[in-house]
Amino acid sequence: MRTVRGWFRDTTGGLPRAFWYLWTGTLINRLGSFVLVFLAIYLTQARGFSASQAGLVIGLWGVGGAVGTTVGGTLADRWGRRPTLLTAHLGAATMMLGLGLARPLWAVALGALLLGTFAEAARPAFGAMMIDVVPEKDRLRAFSLNYWAINLGFACAAVLAGFAAQAGYLLLFVVDAATTLVTALIIFTRVRETRSTAAATVHKDGGASAGALRTILTDRVYLGFVALNLFGALVFLQHISMLPIAMGDSGLSPATYGSVIALNGVLIVIGQLFVPKLIKGRSRSHVLALAALVMGVGFGLTAFADAAWLYGLTVLIWTVGEMLNSPSNSTLIAELSPATLRGRYQGVFSLSWQVAGAAAPILGGLVRENIGNTALWLGCAAIGGAMAVAHLVSGPARERRAAQLRTAATPVRPVTVARTPAPESAEAAATAPAEPVHAS
Repeated sequence: MRTVRGWFRDTTGGLPRAFWYLWTGTLINRLGSFVLVFLAIYLTQARGFSASQAGLVIGLWGVGGAVGTTVGGTLADRWGRRPTLLTAHLGAATMMLGLGLARPLWAVALGALLLGTFAEAARPAFGAMMIDVVPEKDRLRAFSLNYWAINLGFACAAVLAGFAAQAGYLLLFVVDAATTLVTALIIFTRVRETRSTAAATVHKDGGASAGALRTILTDRVYLGFVALNLFGALVFLQHISMLPIAMGDSGLSPATYGSVIALNGVLIVIGQLFVPKLIKGRSRSHVLALAALVMGVGFGLTAFADAAWLYGLTVLIWTVGEMLNSPSNSTLIAELSPATLRGRYQGVFSLSWQVAGAAAPILGGLVRENIGNTALWLGCAAIGGAMAVAHLVSGPARERRAAQLRTAATPVRPVTVARTPAPESAEAAATAPAEPVHAS
């Protein structure tokens, strides 16, 4: 029992109160994330749209997300984290209801575009705020806890959404909007603005705006890391596009796919909180390389799966890679982001996920149709192996860059220079009792 309490204290203790408010907002928001889970089914069954029309709507959500992450990152730096988050959440809640009430295709498409814009605009501001409030030494734990909350909420949402849909699809949109508003209320009442005064002054004076884009585009170390994340996301997102098709080819039902993919959330909820202690003190580049390799192996083995238990085994394998990747990824992004451009850097990183979200099903479908199912999954394994090598090669440069930014962000303590006593006070100084020496 004492060991359990010690582990719990090591995992959750000492984190700032503001982090726990953000964590609570994440959990509540994800518990109500009903719409995206059932959007394709809603569009085809409740609204009667064709598969291509549903694909167009979901694609516009992704386009809006790409715009939202870019704009949200800029606003988080220029305007502030808190107002950006509040505006994004309020806009998302409004557009959630609008999408649920929309009927013509053009209205549904416009609603999806705007909803994607507002929903994804919150991500860079949230990520920057998380970095602002959590000290560097605690970020690995904090990001792991937040990732755990995301997956717990999403896993519960998938189950709850099924029951809510039975009462009417509009209820999905209402509950999703309500939880988004609750998150906004928590931030409004409990979390202050976290952007540093120095960063606010720089953006107020326009000093960072002029060279922000140039800084990011010339940061080859950071862009290289974002590119690696893009390739990893292209592999990872095959689980929601090509995996259900592959399982259907094996004669397995959609319900079986739902049960198999649920293993991903179950394993993360059970094991993610143990990951920080497992990887603490280890080279991040080695951890990221191992994560890429394990994910590649997991998706690669899908080429040989033909039964539910084999598909389940592949999911468990690549989930381990996902669990290793997430906290190391998040802490490294935090350390590679200059404080004055933290929101923009978070936006560029989020943009890689948006691009992958749009490209993964298209590329996966093209490879599958032209080369075959086996080639698709073995190709995923090859990408994972290449990413592992790339992480090992680029790791030292990333760590040097992170060290440089830490040094630049460390405040310089002023040095007090002792003055020579004036002649008239020299005698008094010589005869005065000695002052005690205090260690600084």
